[in-house]
Amino acid sequence: MARKRTYGRKASSMVKSAMRRKKRGTLTSGRSGKKVRSRKQAIAIGLSEARKKGAKVPRRS
Repeated sequence: MARKRTYGRKASSMVKSAMRRKKRGTLTSGRSGKKVRSRKQAIAIGLSEARKKGAKVPRRS
């Protein structure tokens, strides 16, 4: 039996993109525009962008 995907493929690609931007040093957060340093924050930003685009992402808990 195949497992149900919790996150859509588009969401995972957005997170991957955010991680790459973090590694390059171009990922910024919020209005202040500070560089993102933590891995967790990069993932959160990727998921947030995916939500805005309408990708399949579970609700925040």
